[in-house]
Amino acid sequence: MQHLHFDQFDLTPNEKNIADFISKNGLHILTFTEDEIAKSLHVSNATVSRFWRKIGFKNFKDFKQKYKNEITVSPAHKLENIMDQMESSTLQQQMMDLSKKHLELTLAQFDESQFQIMVSKMIHAKNIYIYSPGPSEGLGNLLHFRLSRLGFSIKLLPKSGHEIYEELIHFTSEDLIFVFGFVKMHPESQVLLEYAKALQIPAIVMTDCLVSDFNHYTDYLLFASRGELWEFHSMIAPTFLIENIIIAIGKEQSQKSLLKLEQLDDIRKQFKHILPR
Repeated sequence: MQHLHFDQFDLTPNEKNIADFISKNGLHILTFTEDEIAKSLHVSNATVSRFWRKIGFKNFKDFKQKYKNEITVSPAHKLENIMDQMESSTLQQQMMDLSKKHLELTLAQFDESQFQIMVSKMIHAKNIYIYSPGPSEGLGNLLHFRLSRLGFSIKLLPKSGHEIYEELIHFTSEDLIFVFGFVKMHPESQVLLEYAKALQIPAIVMTDCLVSDFNHYTDYLLFASRGELWEFHSMIAPTFLIENIIIAIGKEQSQKSLLKLEQLDDIRKQFKHILPR
């Protein structure tokens, strides 16, 4: 629901998945049955039934009724529901529609004021540490490459294992950590975020879950829709947010950014006879 904050409840892992499912589906949750939610999340009907009481409702019917009282189902919403059910004739069109849906879901949860604060924290950080395991490695590399060009001190953290401990000893309260946490929290993510919290280091997490363990560990949460657990995970929305971060930082630091890019161009010209592009 629009004003329901799930982090105020002591939820089990399965209940967090249900809460996340509700948060992502928004208005569309009204079209689901308990059985469909249970099957979608591979949990029991009893787990779903207990969930409503856990968050302060008598049952699913009571939840739906109070949700309906909060919103107005406009003609636009009705048209959107119909369009969502239509299948495109080509793979490319289906992928385009899916990408648009991910971007719309992402922007629906986007907080401009929080985003600007986060950008300011990144600009003023002495070092920015990036943890980007698994499929998020490309996103971490993109952020590293673009911000390094603008003159920032960016460090990519090891993906797993005890090598992370070797990096923790270099953390200071002037730094910032940026963690990519898709699907679930890795033990490495928990170690990094707990240690950052102890040192009062600002922590940013990009995740595809609106409700998860990350809510308790991060200062700034960036939601990027990628699809449900059983769907193909798109990187359109995460990439969109990363590019927004890069451009926002570039704009805030326009003079410094231009000087660094001009310096890069001068170096290329100086050595082009040795390393031609």
